[in-house]
Amino acid sequence: MFQAHLQHAMQIQENIALKPFNTFGITATARYFSTFTAVDELQSIIDAKQVQHTQRMVLGGGSNVLFTKDFDGLILKNELKGIELVHEDNDWYYVKAQAGENWHSFVLHCIAHNYAGVENLSLIPGNVGASPMQNIGAYGVEIKDVFHELEAYNLHDREVVHFSPGDCAFGYRESVFKRKYKDQFVILNVTFRLRKKPVFNTSYGAIEQELEKMHVQSLSIQAISSAVINIRSSKLPDPKEIGNAGSFFKNPTVPNEQFTALQQAFPAIVGYAFGAHDTKLAAGWLIEQCGWKGYREGDAGCHAKQALVLVNYGNATGGEIYDLSSKIVASVKERFGVGLEREVNIIA
Repeated sequence: MFQAHLQHAMQIQENIALKPFNTFGITATARYFSTFTAVDELQSIIDAKQVQHTQRMVLGGGSNVLFTKDFDGLILKNELKGIELVHEDNDWYYVKAQAGENWHSFVLHCIAHNYAGVENLSLIPGNVGASPMQNIGAYGVEIKDVFHELEAYNLHDREVVHFSPGDCAFGYRESVFKRKYKDQFVILNVTFRLRKKPVFNTSYGAIEQELEKMHVQSLSIQAISSAVINIRSSKLPDPKEIGNAGSFFKNPTVPNEQFTALQQAFPAIVGYAFGAHDTKLAAGWLIEQCGWKGYREGDAGCHAKQALVLVNYGNATGGEIYDLSSKIVASVKERFGVGLEREVNIIA
């Protein structure tokens, strides 16, 4: 055991540049940095003497973080890999994916094997491990709709814990891992419950129009995935070309009475029923109405095709991106009386 400790302690690097590890392309440094490909490696790293009593952060694909300064602690880069069919019955496939797998690659794997349910979530950046943390969603589907269970390592008790859907307390871009258990667990793998007989979800966004444009004769999960990829590619910047973390803000929810009042003042306002008493507003529309779409200040900007996406055109600092987001929040609040909440995890 002592040899293992020594071996992994040697793998802890110091003062590592984080620019390659975040899709915003922000320049920041981690005091300590280590990757792990197995649970025993993870355990050895956190037991190493040099990183005792330092704060820890698990990093996956780096697609939902904004570093506003250097990280004075240990970054654990999750590189657990593997996808397997663990069980099936008459209606469902149960597919386990390790947390370090790229999310879109996992979706393509499911489509290739005719596992239905995640096709609407094509081309979302990031890794599998982040998907339940955020309860990622797009085009009418959320992780909670396909989630079966996950395994996570408790950094305090040093045990692997199983989480059921109820344990995760999923909400809109929310789970227990974002607040109650923030930085207490490392998600190791996620098991998804996927349909043998697909239920096609085409009513949201521009999927139906895109399928028509593609001249799709018979619906399939492959066709829906292709349509979603086309739509996302046309609207969202590729992080390899322009630094970004996808949607920066959540779509806000307001009581129905407030929405009615907003509709009277702004007849073109976009809203969707959310439960019996609330309406979800399109944050992108609110931001665009305040004149931010395409705005640029230095290398920090608001994307020209999608106002929900803040971008780094080259050398913006995390602080500059954050300051721009604060100005957007203030202007939307002033004009519409609606508070915007950041979806991206701010590391400050």
